[in-house]
Amino acid sequence: MSFLEKPVPGRLLLDDTVPLTAVIEASQNLQSHTEYIIRVQRGVSSDNSWYEHFSCLPLQVCGISLPLPPKKLIGNMDREFIAERQRGLQTYLDTVTQHPLLSSSLAVKKFLDPNNYSANYTEIALQQVSMFFRSDPKWEVLEPLRDMGWRIRKKYFLVKNKEQPKERYLLSWVSKTKDSYHCIPGKQSLIPYLCPLLFSSTSESSALLIRPFSEKGSLRDHICKVKPRESYLKKYCNPKKSQGLELSHIKLYGRQILEGLRLLHDAGVFFGHLHTCNVLVDDGVCRLMDVENGMLGIPSALRPAFTQFRKINTTESIDVFCFGHLLYEMTYGQPPDSVPIEQYPPAPSTAVVSVLQSILSTEACKIHLFLAVLKEARSLKLHQHRRLTRAQSHHCSEEEKKRRKILARKKSRHSAYENEEDASVRNNNNSEFGCSSPSLFHPSPLFNVSLPLAGKWPQSMMLPPPCFTAGAEFLSLKASLLLLQTYLLSLWPNSSIFVSSDHQTFLQKAFGSSIWSRSFSWSALSLSTMM
Repeated sequence: MSFLEKPVPGRLLLDDTVPLTAVIEASQNLQSHTEYIIRVQRGVSSDNSWYEHFSCLPLQVCGISLPLPPKKLIGNMDREFIAERQRGLQTYLDTVTQHPLLSSSLAVKKFLDPNNYSANYTEIALQQVSMFFRSDPKWEVLEPLRDMGWRIRKKYFLVKNKEQPKERYLLSWVSKTKDSYHCIPGKQSLIPYLCPLLFSSTSESSALLIRPFSEKGSLRDHICKVKPRESYLKKYCNPKKSQGLELSHIKLYGRQILEGLRLLHDAGVFFGHLHTCNVLVDDGVCRLMDVENGMLGIPSALRPAFTQFRKINTTESIDVFCFGHLLYEMTYGQPPDSVPIEQYPPAPSTAVVSVLQSILSTEACKIHLFLAVLKEARSLKLHQHRRLTRAQSHHCSEEEKKRRKILARKKSRHSAYENEEDASVRNNNNSEFGCSSPSLFHPSPLFNVSLPLAGKWPQSMMLPPPCFTAGAEFLSLKASLLLLQTYLLSLWPNSSIFVSSDHQTFLQKAFGSSIWSRSFSWSALSLSTMM
């Protein structure tokens, strides 16, 4: 049903694959019996149940020893006995609700959620099938196949065609949901490795399908070595003879199932319901059945398993995950208890284990629940740029990054050229003025620069000391010359200063030949030119 679609009044849509959990919250004594208050996890609803209701659950057919606490005739109203029985009943409920087949049975659903599972779907199916046979009298119901499947809203009947009385067919009735389509793909008999669908009819509330009945049963019947007509609780809950298939059968069946899936995906049909009960085996050939489940809006049996994985977000990935489940059951004789799987029992071939690891491992499933995302986000260390220009260059376009790289190369070449000039100037200073290179921790001594100028000028002038690093000594020299310029201009603002030829070479090395000339006016020298 879409997000904006309103539900039909009087009809409650439930997903039967969602498991119910039950917790005994309290107990109370009423007259001559004790009532236990159970909170069922489909929303929050409290319902009172007597101890007799627990013992009346028809789960003995499953063959599993359930820890139901015993009765007590004398002293059954004592507080200690009631508390002990409550703990025992809680263990019983946990065992039932955590078992995948028991928790999906109609008896458990009615016990835990009687308001939503009060309808008798067997009678509803019989009524609608009878109405259908009135319009098409060539079909006849032989017997209902009770509890052959685990779905509550899907019933099976053994029917025959009056034109072919010796042939047996399987009629399945299923209640539709709001997410269903009104058409079911035909011509399935023309597609290999698919069970042919002989007849289909849909109405507003249900669908009716007829296909050949296989006496040899499904792939799970072969694994568990049981008869197909028995109750599914008796067949699959605690099978005594269940074992994995041989390697040759695993290869053959796996190849046929994959070929069937490929044909479906090539035809644009999504399956999503692949498991061993939906694969028929007849004379060494596997055929997929119930391909129409997705079109009828029926939830997948493995839906609670793959919806917790963020990586499984396409129809193809869902079928791959379901195939991994099926391959595990074919290999080990039972479905996996939980996914992801890290430790695998011994298998008939290491190649099978490698395929299972590629589908059902933690790395393959990529679990990203909300808590895991928060934990991963806290562990990340984000890099923060200290300068705005660095941040802009990091987030700019590719063309802008290329332009910045070209400018950076030009700047580095220019700075390298200036460093070479600085080194030559320092060498000249040391040779002409007898000064050693400055230390990083001690200031170099004051030095005098004599400028033989024309006219009445001071013969020498004291300069400020250079900086503490050798790289900044040249800047100190520039600052000293600026002070000299300011002093001379203050004395003779309209005069020109001529540099002698023997000092012209030094000044050209210090400030570049393009700035200095043989006859240079100090008044024309600007601060921007010097710095």
